[in-house]
Amino acid sequence: MDGGNGGNGGDGGERGERVPKQDRSRATRQRLLQAAVACLAEHGWAGSTVSVVAERAGVSRGAAQHHFPTREDLFTAAVEYVAEERSTALRALFPQGAAGDRRAVLRALVGLYTGPLFRAALHLWVAASDEDQLRVRVTELEARVGRESHRIAVELLGADESRPGTRETVQGFLDMARGLGLANLLTDDTTRRERVVAQWAALLEEALG
Repeated sequence: MDGGNGGNGGDGGERGERVPKQDRSRATRQRLLQAAVACLAEHGWAGSTVSVVAERAGVSRGAAQHHFPTREDLFTAAVEYVAEERSTALRALFPQGAAGDRRAVLRALVGLYTGPLFRAALHLWVAASDEDQLRVRVTELEARVGRESHRIAVELLGADESRPGTRETVQGFLDMARGLGLANLLTDDTTRRERVVAQWAALLEEALG
């Protein structure tokens, strides 16, 4: 019996040692993903290599390739990771929904398309347009991110998609928000964006009821 307990204790010790390693592995992966998005936003696809990202994240190239064997693995995972983080943060802003303040929701949704994530994603889209292997992965990623953005918008706006035209109205807003994000890449479009959001808020109040 004592010998059996001793063996269990040894297993527990090994598990205890493995947990910190797993934590370190998760932390390394997260640093790589965040560094990849920052590099893509700042330097574009051509200037964002695995080596550059690894150096920015403070890890070796070998460690980076252990987590992400290919460059495509790294950058598609990075954009998806940050998109999920932004979605979580957006929901946290309106934990009870915010149908009573739709302008605040619209402003927050537009914000998804005016930050470094959108800039990084845009570089990835442009690169994918010229690289067949990357195009397939980015197309799938964009479809997932788009569906999630639409679900969040419907939820936060309190939109009833059983009503004819509601789905298209919400999607039209998201398409418009993407266009505002593109305009903001070259110049600070804050003033015009606020006016457009205010107008869309009025239109949505009428369309969504």
